[in-house]
Amino acid sequence: MIRSTIPAFGLFILVAACGGGTSGPPEGSTAAGSAPTAKTTALATGADVMQAKAPVDRIAMYLVGFHPSKEDPSMQMESHHYCTQVNEDFAQCVLFDGNTDSARMHGVEYIISETLYGTLPAEERAYWHPHNYEILSGQLRAPGLPAVAEHEAMKSKLNSYGKTWHVWNTGAPGRPADALPLGPPHLAWSFNHDGEMDPALGQARDQRMSLDTAQERGRREAWAASARPQNGVEALARKFPGARGAPAGVAEAGDPATTAVPVVTMRK
Repeated sequence: MIRSTIPAFGLFILVAACGGGTSGPPEGSTAAGSAPTAKTTALATGADVMQAKAPVDRIAMYLVGFHPSKEDPSMQMESHHYCTQVNEDFAQCVLFDGNTDSARMHGVEYIISETLYGTLPAEERAYWHPHNYEILSGQLRAPGLPAVAEHEAMKSKLNSYGKTWHVWNTGAPGRPADALPLGPPHLAWSFNHDGEMDPALGQARDQRMSLDTAQERGRREAWAASARPQNGVEALARKFPGARGAPAGVAEAGDPATTAVPVVTMRK
């Protein structure tokens, strides 16, 4: 996402809308509340036609991947990213639990290049997760793109980092969805070793969206030569003591500060 060539990025924008709507809310529901009245629907329709939505109109990229909570990595979610590339080194994404019109917004993610990550103060780095495993394992996908465009988009994200906050538990394995966004946000992280993610999550995504993560992992093997060690690869190692394997190119850079777990608490 950070270092795209202009032709490839242009192609990405043109075809990003072709991903299709195959993933509804995990439990088939939206939010607590009564159905919209005719008045509410009319007001929304009028606003859609008459009001400017420049920030939303700039959203051009669609990605789908998975996040664990850094504090409690057993909380794992499929996340659909709708992103704006602000400049060559920075992107911002709105996260939903699906890609249909009933999907619920459950978080935000900011994505920065390796260059910008290098400017962060030490205490800030505990918020930013590495992306190389997500990419090289085939977990992170750009559905609907021709293979050549998806590969250009994914390869350009190597060595980048993300800062992700989830604000709504909309359903995860073993965790029923909350009817509303409850409690404080929690910091999400990335998977960085084989065996960390619940395999049922990936299998369900692949079947629903006609994707093949294992096959895509093989296609991306050659990218390992462009991957550099990243901080935070071992941040969840104690929570997943049995998870060891990873694609070539996934390696820890060694900053111990990234193992800290930032949490949001209520001040009394």
